[in-house]
Amino acid sequence: MTGMSFTTRPEIRGTFGAVASTHWLASQTAMAILERGGNAFDAAVAGGFVLQVVEPHLNGPGGEVPIALKPAGGAVEIVCGQGPAPRAATIQAYRDQGLEVVPGTGLLAATVPGAFDAWMLLLRDHGSLPLRDVLEPAIQYARHGYPLVPRIAGTIETVAGLFRDEWPTSAALYLPDNRVPTPGKRFANPTLADTYERLVREAEGQARDRDDVIEAARHVWAEGFVAEAIAAFCRTQEVMDTSGARHAGLLDGDDLAAWRATKEAPVARDYHGWRVHKAGAWSQGPVLLQQLALLEGVDLDRMAPTGAEFVHTVTEAAKLAFADRELFYGDPDFVDVPLETLLSDTYAEVRRKLIGREASRDLRPGDIPGYGGDLNRLLELALAPPPEQALGAFGGGEPTVQDDRPKHGDRQAPGDTCHIDVIDRHGNAVTATPSGGWLQSSPVIPDLGFCLGTRAQMFWLEDGQPASLAPGKRPRTTLSVSLATHADGRVLAIGTPGGDYQDQWTLHAFLRHVHAGHNLQEAIEAPGFKTDHMPSSFYPRRAKLGTLDLESRFPEETFVELGRRGHHIGISDPWSLGRVTAVGTEDGLIKAGANPRGMQGYAVGR
Repeated sequence: MTGMSFTTRPEIRGTFGAVASTHWLASQTAMAILERGGNAFDAAVAGGFVLQVVEPHLNGPGGEVPIALKPAGGAVEIVCGQGPAPRAATIQAYRDQGLEVVPGTGLLAATVPGAFDAWMLLLRDHGSLPLRDVLEPAIQYARHGYPLVPRIAGTIETVAGLFRDEWPTSAALYLPDNRVPTPGKRFANPTLADTYERLVREAEGQARDRDDVIEAARHVWAEGFVAEAIAAFCRTQEVMDTSGARHAGLLDGDDLAAWRATKEAPVARDYHGWRVHKAGAWSQGPVLLQQLALLEGVDLDRMAPTGAEFVHTVTEAAKLAFADRELFYGDPDFVDVPLETLLSDTYAEVRRKLIGREASRDLRPGDIPGYGGDLNRLLELALAPPPEQALGAFGGGEPTVQDDRPKHGDRQAPGDTCHIDVIDRHGNAVTATPSGGWLQSSPVIPDLGFCLGTRAQMFWLEDGQPASLAPGKRPRTTLSVSLATHADGRVLAIGTPGGDYQDQWTLHAFLRHVHAGHNLQEAIEAPGFKTDHMPSSFYPRRAKLGTLDLESRFPEETFVELGRRGHHIGISDPWSLGRVTAVGTEDGLIKAGANPRGMQGYAVGR
């Protein structure tokens, strides 16, 4: 397997520490924390909170985050920052409002916000700096402003009509002087700065010890003024969502008070000397491990990384793994997920035989007696015409919003997710994928300066499915983190935004790093591809069977051969598919790479 050598920037290498994230301000913030003596976990928390401020179209305080971490000399752990459905969120409650799927925007799709408590758990147990020190950069950017990247302005522009007509609290923040803010200009969110300053002040007023202050902050968030404001907004407001109707929320104060982030052991699989660690089946993370199991028996070393054979084989493996995701995955606290079987060599050997020379057009999950749901019913929903309002003037769900202005109704603005990776000189490593609470998710809560997330849209409103809605249940999220350790001591923290594509794009970069010998930057910049051959995790939950989209940078012969094999080919812009960032260690050095697509992500280090 031979690789390309051209990149737009070098792989960063050093000995002190490295950070890679989806926004340069978060990367620089995290690096500054390392320079001040903080460790990788302090840096990740500080960078994570800055991402909430400077990428509000991609994540926010009302969202969620999975985190994978490895202390120097220690074992990999997972922090689950995915909040559950409210106690009042039953299937019947949605059916009574005439809904077949959970709306993609608005208050009905809110789960318990999980990001804040997950970051606090990481900081308390593994960080070293005080709460105020790690929150101060985010507070300063929120108070005094940051340069608005073009994609924020573009996202605001697509939903400006919705804000003006239906979500006035969002208009008050994101349409100053009733105008879309100018890209590159300074933009501030002083209400969010007030929220975090008050939270720190109240926590410090309740405790003196560092760990006790962090615990007090968790309490203030979940049971104090933040929870009170969230509950009051959900109780008193009826807001327009993608269903075309106005709905109040189901989330209340007791839901927030009852939940805390948790730690768990990862799910893992060995591959060519690496041990790849993922979160459990409450996320889509094991999908990447299933793909590795399928590809373990394929000679990828002989395939060109931009050739049709490589793209076809990897895509067909993805189709099989994602079919299993849809049939079997769900919150393990509610559903018995057969992960041991799904990740076994025996199961992979049987499934691998389904990868042929022709593109598959059917969703083909495995057969594990006693497990799984009714795939026929899910496919019926996923292949039906979208609801009338699904991509109309009320937003198109997440991660995409539709432009609602006349003559622009066919233009979409991609929303998405964030990512950050950090390794310090001690050998501590952490990777996180913050998401949810997009500015286009639901109206801004005026007392807090942020909106709630909409992760409940990933539940099915169908009884008997592993990912069916239930009170207190975690949605089977797309959010995914990957932390790999090598037998020779190397560590790799890697991930990407991208919804259903996260465990495709991360896999592609990993495979090119392992098999083609690409360095991290080369693996990240290699031409991207993806398939939508599965029910989407986002409203309106549609599938596009047989599709395969590739960046136009692939060789012409690759497109021709893939078309000959029966793939429904889509050609995307040359730098549009994949947003991977990564940090790693090798031969006593620390290295990092970041995605150049969108001109936001940067790696820094020394």
